[in-house]
Amino acid sequence: MKKMHSTTPSLLKICVAALIGASPLIAPAAAPQLPAPGDAEILIGETDRIIVKYKDGKSAGKHGRAHVPAMSAARMAILQRSGQQFGVALKALHGNASGANIVQIGKRMAVADVAALARELQARDPNVEYAEPDRIMVAQYTPNDPRYGEQWHYFESTGGLRANLAWDVVTGTGVKVAVIDTGYRPHADLAGQFVGGYDFITSAEMGADGNGRDSDASDPGDSTISGQCGAGSAASRSSWHGTHVAGTIAARTNNGVGVAGVAFNAKIVPVRVLGKCGGYSSDIADAIIWSSGGAVTGVPANANPARVINMSLGGGGACGSTTQNAINSARSRGTVVIVAAGNSGVDASGANPANCAGVVTVAATGRTGARASYSNFGAAVDVAAPGGDTGGGILSTLNAGTTTPAADSYASYQGTSMATPHVAGVAALMLSKTPGLTPDQIEATLKSTARAFPASCGGCGAGIVDAGRAVGAAVTPPPPPPPVPSGSNEVEPNNTTGSANAVTLSGTLMNGNMGSTSDSDYFVLQLPPGRTLSATLAMASSSADYDLYVYNSSGAQIGASENPAGQGDAVSVTNGGSATYARYVRVRYYSGGTGATNGRYTLKLSW
Repeated sequence: MKKMHSTTPSLLKICVAALIGASPLIAPAAAPQLPAPGDAEILIGETDRIIVKYKDGKSAGKHGRAHVPAMSAARMAILQRSGQQFGVALKALHGNASGANIVQIGKRMAVADVAALARELQARDPNVEYAEPDRIMVAQYTPNDPRYGEQWHYFESTGGLRANLAWDVVTGTGVKVAVIDTGYRPHADLAGQFVGGYDFITSAEMGADGNGRDSDASDPGDSTISGQCGAGSAASRSSWHGTHVAGTIAARTNNGVGVAGVAFNAKIVPVRVLGKCGGYSSDIADAIIWSSGGAVTGVPANANPARVINMSLGGGGACGSTTQNAINSARSRGTVVIVAAGNSGVDASGANPANCAGVVTVAATGRTGARASYSNFGAAVDVAAPGGDTGGGILSTLNAGTTTPAADSYASYQGTSMATPHVAGVAALMLSKTPGLTPDQIEATLKSTARAFPASCGGCGAGIVDAGRAVGAAVTPPPPPPPVPSGSNEVEPNNTTGSANAVTLSGTLMNGNMGSTSDSDYFVLQLPPGRTLSATLAMASSSADYDLYVYNSSGAQIGASENPAGQGDAVSVTNGGSATYARYVRVRYYSGGTGATNGRYTLKLSW
């Protein structure tokens, strides 16, 4: 068998998190020299774009498109003056679904310099809500040793997912999973498993398909030549990474050929964001919003909104506002977002989007159940799943082409990219059994049913995800909380930030009431530095639909949850500053009951 390769496209243009070992049906032609493990840092550390969100921009809401303000001559003049301080000329490219403008820098610069440029712009223009580098993310690959076996990662009691115990109950029917990745290749073992999809890559050079965004999410290959991804970067073969991930989630099963998938009766919505040298976080943010059913200007509505998003990609740095807002938007529509912890063997607090709020971050374990040698770890990690290590890789669908597509094949990869689709598949199984589960309920169930690590796995979260136990625990969502003691009741008038009810104790459960169809209730608290506010809204009536928003001390919206009737809402926001700031929480009527009985709700605020 062919050796596993040490492939490392690991960018924020974004990178996939996998270790490659190919076992093709047809031996490929001689491959170009593969990149060394450090090559991805070249891409992660540089970018040629900046994201600028003006205060009059509006992100895509529950039922509408984003509003991206036109780049007026006055705004462009300020942009250009800011760029002059860094010796670059700036050019407006397009808007995205977060209501932000994407601006091209005249050359590729270090991310730290682009961040300084962003700060310069904010200082010059008070109309800028935020500005940040449009970081480059890539598919994360990690070196691995050649060990091939069967799909131990599903069945073995020590290090496996125990998916076979779940299949007696449910197989994923009726659930759609968006794979935000390199796109897909048609494959005999994935026939009939793909629905819809879109190519969100705006850079024709990265896309390598002759155009920008379009409805064709197929993967033309992401191979590169030496120096293509930055000075000193090595050549790499095409990864077909999205096809491998899709196979783990939903490869056809009981068809007499190939491999099995975790949720083999679920459907895959392929969403292409990674091409040659990775993909931009602004494109990925649009893909997150669209995949979950949100509106993106210039892109047709998604006829197949996904309840689960798999992002086996990442790069370095803090979670940007653009990415976090997109995740919040997806969660507001009831979509759970599963992400890879990363393959650098470091604390995941420095890996993006693993360190974003509201996601399920997945570390990788090997066949013994111990943390894989490459896997990131730390407090940001929620759970672990099989990702492979020296004892064996993760076998899934692939393509035999080294640069452009060739024949169907199979290969064993290793990485947190491989662990993540195991968890996404289990989430699909859970939703197939209990469609009303919220993202927070899915995460809580994955954690509470995970089994203890059989070997050392420090910083790997609550345990190894156990598909059988997770499905057994996935029951009908609990009813709204019972009434709370007196003293925690909403007090009118509180229809503005100026009249907001003050909440001083973490864990407070407020009793509220929507008195009319125009009602809106505000609550205010003081959030200390480094703390995360968790706001959870539940309605007394199953037909009620109230929405939840969080605003900063200036009144700018920083979080939202707009789930449909019958589902609660939840928002989490973190104070990343060095001082305590006011945070305003708003409950707004959308539809359903009002009044003393049918308009009741509870709001829990913890930090």
